[in-house]
Amino acid sequence: MFKLFSKGFWDVIARLILRNKIGILLAIIVATYFFSLQWDNMRFTYTEANLLPDDHEVNISYNNFLDTFGEEGNLIVLGVKDSSLFTIDKLNAWNKLSHSFLEYDAVETVISIKDLQKLVKDTENEKFNLEPFIKDSITSLEQIDKLQNELFHKYPFYDNFLFNKDTKTVRTAIYMNKEIVNTSARKDFVIDVLADKIEAFEKEYDLDVRVSGMPYIRTLNSQVIINEINWFVIAALLVTSIIFFFFFRSFRATFISLIVVCIGVMWTLGIIGLFNYEITVLTALIPPLIIVIGIPNCIFLINKYQHEVKLHGNKVKSLQRVITKIGNATLMTNVTTASGFATFILTESKLLKEFGVVASLSILAIFILCLLIIPIIYTFLPFPKDRHLEHLNKRWIGGFVNWMEWMVKQRRIAIYSISVLLLVVSMIGIYQIRISGSLVEDMPKEAEFFKDIRFFEEEFNGIMPLEFMVDTKRKKGVMKLSTLKRMDDLEDLIIEIPELSKPISVVSLVKYSKQAYYNGNPKYYQLPTSQENNFILSYAKNSSSNVDLLNNFVDSTGQYARITTFMKDVGTDKMERIEEDLQNKIDKVFPKKRYDVTMTGKALVFQKGTKYLVKNLAISLSLAILLISLFMAYMFRSGRMIIISLIPNLLPLLVTAGLMGYLGVPIKPSTILVFSIAFGISVDDTIHFLAKYRQELQANNWKIKVSVYGALKETGVSMFYTSIVLFFGFSVFTISSFGGTVALGALVSATLLFAMLSNLLLLPSLLLSLERNIANKEVLRKPPINIIPEEDDKEENFKN
Repeated sequence: MFKLFSKGFWDVIARLILRNKIGILLAIIVATYFFSLQWDNMRFTYTEANLLPDDHEVNISYNNFLDTFGEEGNLIVLGVKDSSLFTIDKLNAWNKLSHSFLEYDAVETVISIKDLQKLVKDTENEKFNLEPFIKDSITSLEQIDKLQNELFHKYPFYDNFLFNKDTKTVRTAIYMNKEIVNTSARKDFVIDVLADKIEAFEKEYDLDVRVSGMPYIRTLNSQVIINEINWFVIAALLVTSIIFFFFFRSFRATFISLIVVCIGVMWTLGIIGLFNYEITVLTALIPPLIIVIGIPNCIFLINKYQHEVKLHGNKVKSLQRVITKIGNATLMTNVTTASGFATFILTESKLLKEFGVVASLSILAIFILCLLIIPIIYTFLPFPKDRHLEHLNKRWIGGFVNWMEWMVKQRRIAIYSISVLLLVVSMIGIYQIRISGSLVEDMPKEAEFFKDIRFFEEEFNGIMPLEFMVDTKRKKGVMKLSTLKRMDDLEDLIIEIPELSKPISVVSLVKYSKQAYYNGNPKYYQLPTSQENNFILSYAKNSSSNVDLLNNFVDSTGQYARITTFMKDVGTDKMERIEEDLQNKIDKVFPKKRYDVTMTGKALVFQKGTKYLVKNLAISLSLAILLISLFMAYMFRSGRMIIISLIPNLLPLLVTAGLMGYLGVPIKPSTILVFSIAFGISVDDTIHFLAKYRQELQANNWKIKVSVYGALKETGVSMFYTSIVLFFGFSVFTISSFGGTVALGALVSATLLFAMLSNLLLLPSLLLSLERNIANKEVLRKPPINIIPEEDDKEENFKN
């Protein structure tokens, strides 16, 4: 029997692969066909990313609100800021456009200027009646003038709801059917109906119609994600293949690598479909990520094959050595990378769990594909030509390796000094990092729907709903005057906060009722006194429209009320201050024994999710470091080696974090992935270097200096190649229109570049300076894993 991952193990694996070529290729084809069948199960997300676990108190509060009042993110708003709208033809056309959407099942109700009602007192029958501002259609400019005068000056109930009286901006509210707002039917309505109708209206009437609201934003945002997946995959394939060809100057090697990573992408999409996961802004990154990670695997395997062929000219022996000598190190590097992603599985966030599952399984799958396909294909191909091996002797590569060796030999103090300086500067930068929990910050800044978000923020103070649910703990407790006054006090604070819009609640309706009771006099738009309240409620109870007016603000039992406001896109720090001010007011105004008031809404849930994610970052990164430390301990049986191997990989992470602080890049759901991704990938170079270092120690009679320089010479080229591929591979994410994805690509690229230099300069320097005990033969004679010393290893090392 052979020991797992020992020389005997990899010898057996090599024989199995090379002797069962046809069977393995057929198995891969069948597996690829199976995964392709799963593509039909893929679906794109129709909801916002919820980063919190289902049992988190913020999610529980939000779901309780939804159970009471239904989906709150079902509002689409259309807006026009143009004085020419107030003409007979255009205003009638605007109202007609608004009401045309009622023809569709996707729409629950529409409120436009034509739908606005006056609450009129009927003294004879002691009730309120509703009368429209516009009975049929506009027929004269006098009607328009009267309408503007009444809306802008006499009825504050509607102020800042469908119009802005200061800028004369008008909007229409379209409430989508709550049953379909989180399904594909929403996309069909927004893309095929809403967008087409608005475009036709704009052309005919020469008006610029702005559109926003959560259903609209989510639909267009998801569409951008879908479109970018294709671009990412194409760009990743193009960039990595060009760099690969530049290094190897071989169409054959480039084509083989592309075949491997393309199959890997097909398997990745199949895994997403197999688990019935949604394609989100995170899972959309995985296919190009697999390309970027898969190409370095190909580089190490092909580079080793060509090196072996050049050394002794035996193709079969070369392919066997590729598997036995590189297979183990490549397995370790892919396992550590997969472990970095797998730590997300341990979080309670469904979104991150799915990302972690798909990414880790896909990375292991691309390793298996590389290990199987590359050696098998090369068995069918002719012996490499001299031009295919020329890259091994390039002067500039030799010069680069010589420079690294000179730096490690002659400039070790400078390397340590620069490392310490970078550490200090980075720590200062880390203290400047801010956290962002914005729903819209990562959205494409150049997209029209993003510009429309800013438009509505300027005109109506935002479109992201922030809800307050008031539980009076007794039936019909909402309409008690004491409750209404408390709600009014809270609304006064909301109005004072410039980042929040004017609130809408039953309080406004009661004020409107008092105004109507006093024959529409706007100075009576206020809460009634206790004496007035009895008269007004008697009128309200007799009004047939009462239920319709109340059902959006008060539940059927009268126990729960909602206050709805809309917020601008504010940073996490400012949002926390706003939340604190509101919570202080709630605690002061609403006695906890009598009321239970909760603050909720999609914007708040997302912001809380970001805070939760930041807290879990330390946990997931710590787990990744722990797992990788265990791998190192398993390989080397030395605590000192664990420390030495971690330092060159933690330093780049700190440098990147410092850069984020200096450049003003916030911690958010997209950029938070940088650290786990970069750490999992950068440690690959460490493993390759230390694996070769072990071989060199065994081949050079445990001489540390000779072993370090020998490892540097052989692995330096492959590490340089793979780091450059990874740098440009992750750089493709900078073509994204999502700010977070751009930051992710740029930061991971920069981190991996720092990691390459750290592993090529700092790591060998540490080995030479600190690693004295590791040369103890008794320790190294018991490698649980390894990298097998061949008879001609020593000769091979000196030939390099």
